[in-house]
Amino acid sequence: MTPLRGLICAGGEASRLQELTRVTNKHLLPVGRWPMVYYPLQLLQLAGVRDVLIVTGKQHAGDFIDLLGDGKVEQREGGELLFDLEVTYKVQTQAGGIAEVVGLAERFAEGARLVVCLGDNLFEYAEVDAIRSFGEGTAGAAIFVKDVPDPERFGVVVYDDSGRVADIAEKPGSLDRRFDEPPSNDAVTGLYCYGPDVFDIIRGLEPSERGELEITDVNRTYAQRGDLEVHRVSGWWRDAGTYEALARIGALIEETGVNKLPVSAR
Repeated sequence: MTPLRGLICAGGEASRLQELTRVTNKHLLPVGRWPMVYYPLQLLQLAGVRDVLIVTGKQHAGDFIDLLGDGKVEQREGGELLFDLEVTYKVQTQAGGIAEVVGLAERFAEGARLVVCLGDNLFEYAEVDAIRSFGEGTAGAAIFVKDVPDPERFGVVVYDDSGRVADIAEKPGSLDRRFDEPPSNDAVTGLYCYGPDVFDIIRGLEPSERGELEITDVNRTYAQRGDLEVHRVSGWWRDAGTYEALARIGALIEETGVNKLPVSAR
């Protein structure tokens, strides 16, 4: 199996969370019984990733180091090992988009294939089979999608007449005006896998209207050249971007569990 390295995107101002993020980073807030950032770390470890880079803003970088240290974290009561990873850190000095964050991982990746997690995206199942198969395969990139009732709020997959992935549309009907309505209900979640050529693609990107390098443009490049795998997420997927979502996701985790393994990986 080709070694995989992990990247957690944990920056941003999180203005939607209002007072909750005045003095801390969103990804350090509690979701259920854990700080939010624990969940993507657990997902990566379950998928067989050992080396993880966390990219965050300069204001709270020290808080991540205080919490996670070198990546070996034990539960405070009982000493159970929650995860044991080789964690390093990098600071993004100003917001520049998810694709820019991925670009910051080039030296860290050292030619390995990269699993990218948005730190505020949580999953009922850890999708370890698909991630491991990407590490063993030759595809340029892989994304994870979920059928949603409001696809106009997301980046969605565009399929051609034969059902193959042809493109990615970002907020179709509003931001992506090529479409009057969403071309599918398959929303792209915050979990991506990329081969080493992703950095060449990022170097060739132009900033979007909001002045950022967009991960949708990276995925679109792979889709248009026929080198993008699409995997459907099992169970629920949530974005913990609002204070209402934090409480709902915590309750959902208590009810169903999180980062569960499929039968094939147990």
